[in-house]
Amino acid sequence: MSVCIAESLHHSYGDHVALSGLDLSVDAGQVVALLGPNGSGKTTLFRLLCTLLPIQQGSVTIGGFDAKTSPLAVRGQIGIVFQSPSLDKKLTVDENIACQAALYGIRGDELNRRRDELLDLLDLKDRRSDYCESLSGGLKRRVELAKGMLHQPQLLLLDEPSTGLDPSARLSLWSAIRRMADGGMAVLMTTHLLEEADKADRVIIMADGRKIAEGSPHTLRSEMGGGLVTIQAADAEAVQATLRDDLGLDVQRLDHQLRLQSDAPEDLVPRLIAALGDRAESITIGRPSLEDVFVAKTGQAFDVV
Repeated sequence: MSVCIAESLHHSYGDHVALSGLDLSVDAGQVVALLGPNGSGKTTLFRLLCTLLPIQQGSVTIGGFDAKTSPLAVRGQIGIVFQSPSLDKKLTVDENIACQAALYGIRGDELNRRRDELLDLLDLKDRRSDYCESLSGGLKRRVELAKGMLHQPQLLLLDEPSTGLDPSARLSLWSAIRRMADGGMAVLMTTHLLEEADKADRVIIMADGRKIAEGSPHTLRSEMGGGLVTIQAADAEAVQATLRDDLGLDVQRLDHQLRLQSDAPEDLVPRLIAALGDRAESITIGRPSLEDVFVAKTGQAFDVV
């Protein structure tokens, strides 16, 4: 069942178009990753889903409620973990969760039950009395997750959840996210980390306010063929012309780099060496990644700066 449905979303800031006709859906028990560089429209989309921005054109339905006509009802269906921390460092883990509970009118035995369940789910029980200022970055993000899930939302929105975390903390955080989805929650997260998006059930690749590709990580990579050949050359334009005119190859050029999709790259390399000689500074073979999908779809580097 689709918990979140957005259709034909358009949003502009003056003359700047942030979203241009974007559609998406997130089902219960599914983790969907919005992958794109800064400026691709991910943050604007999240603000619309959170009802922090008015919908200019299109529609958003979350948990059966229309974000235009029932924004307060929509807010009751979502949990949010923003990129910026929201913990009170001078309070304990238990106290931070209790403050969140007060905002939703959760108290007494109900608060204790839900808090214990979340602390157990997120492996935080032994840290419940610790002050948040003493926690590592990964533990703080897990406390943020507990706050966002306390009122049992249908949709959990995570904005760059692993920002600032080391690789070990990212793995621990992702394990917690996966357990939440396995419990039936719909999870929509933004990220510019390719390895993080690769763990999602479905990936939506965004650029310039548009959805340019969608599917499981495996499906998206499979569309690129079995392999990718990358050529580094000082005069990439001349090399591209040679490969196109002499070998009839469809080559994509990105600065001094040329990319060719091939189901048999090991057979293609000898032909490339014979045609290019020392004009090719290097020739490498690899399996397509989500970054390669982005480059193939947009002709741009995946630049997160």
